[in-house]
Amino acid sequence: MRTAPAILARGPWAPDNVEARWSDEHYEPPPERGDAADAAIAALRDRGSPSHDGLAARLVRHEEFDGRLLLDLQPVRWALRLVEGDASCSVAAMCLTRDSEGRWLAGRRAAWLASWAGRWALGAGGAVDVGESPVDTLTRELDEEWSVAPERVRCEALVRLPHRLVMFIGQAWLPAGATVTPDHEHDAYAWWPASIDDWPPEADEPLRRMAGLLA
Repeated sequence: MRTAPAILARGPWAPDNVEARWSDEHYEPPPERGDAADAAIAALRDRGSPSHDGLAARLVRHEEFDGRLLLDLQPVRWALRLVEGDASCSVAAMCLTRDSEGRWLAGRRAAWLASWAGRWALGAGGAVDVGESPVDTLTRELDEEWSVAPERVRCEALVRLPHRLVMFIGQAWLPAGATVTPDHEHDAYAWWPASIDDWPPEADEPLRRMAGLLA
């Protein structure tokens, strides 16, 4: 099951204007989707990936009102995001990161990762933990992946990808003089110019489009 990509909600919102409400009810997938998640996890282990299964967030519904964004979330099996064609509306947060000069932090994802292995990505990102607000995921992932804290954060958009993975996208700006230290999930990194037109060839078209929406 694939759908057209869609911007479900467009900010920007201040972090305090995004609210996450969690349901106690866990999402139960159809049996065939659970089997597909089992196979995806087994395939990761066969190629030596340390990725492990667990629980994450699924978007049930969202609502915009009075300049605020309300997200209703429920626990979901993490591995369902790996099912080809249907990620069950699992939620991931992406924190596009810029320095005080407006440059973009880009990192090449290690080959062992479960998703987008070997590809360049902007900033930091990952699954939303159970009970966590996606707003907090932005800064947590930035700290875990780059050992740095932002000076300010803005929440930008809620996007559904064709395979029904929901991305909560934010943008962070680092203070002047901040340094980053990549974690083991990255095997290279670079600061791309503030002007997207000046980006290197490894910056693919989806990255350019995303940055163009936020620049």
